[in-house]
Amino acid sequence: MQVLVVEDKRSLAVHLGRALQGEGHSVTLAYDGEEALRLGKTNAYDVMLLDVMLPRVDGLTVIKKLREGRLGAQAIIVSARDSMRDIVSGLDAGADDYLTKPFALDVLLAKVRAAARRVSVRPPQPMQFQDLVFRPHEFEIMRGSRVASLTRTECALLSVLMRRVRSVVPHAVLIEEGWGGDAEVSFDSLYVFIRALRSKITHSGEIELLHTIRGVGYSLRSESC
Repeated sequence: MQVLVVEDKRSLAVHLGRALQGEGHSVTLAYDGEEALRLGKTNAYDVMLLDVMLPRVDGLTVIKKLREGRLGAQAIIVSARDSMRDIVSGLDAGADDYLTKPFALDVLLAKVRAAARRVSVRPPQPMQFQDLVFRPHEFEIMRGSRVASLTRTECALLSVLMRRVRSVVPHAVLIEEGWGGDAEVSFDSLYVFIRALRSKITHSGEIELLHTIRGVGYSLRSESC
């Protein structure tokens, strides 16, 4: 499951991230509301954990704006604001749950598991970057007027690239996402799959979106590297 943790106290964010990864989740960290908005608009998360008192943009505004953009993630507020008025305001802003600080880590993880059960009944939501639309539930992409079918492995690779738009995704991460942590897959094999995926994403005359970062990995971005 994809989890976005938004917490300006970096040590706490890292601690939560490690705990969630220990439960098998893929975790992205953000340290202010502005970064959370950017990530929430360009990536598909299943669960979002966020504080209310964030730099740049407060947590309630983040939830409201992302809900306006049809955010499908389960949003759990984790905040030191513990009055009844604060809790009601958080839920009214669009949060699905509210946990007050200080909290027991086991309780937070249980709330995330409960959120996971709620999102598991929903089909994967489409993801979009520039004019590329990825529909994981249908195993296909759309770009302009054309549609291309994807294999399961291509879907897994594109999913992690879409979740980390404009970031460089290392070879090892893509191999783990595409085949599993125990698989013995060479970088050359990964290249073959990426080449096939690139040929479906970009046709002649279109802007290249999938770029090779030599010696490191691959990146989904509109500009050249």
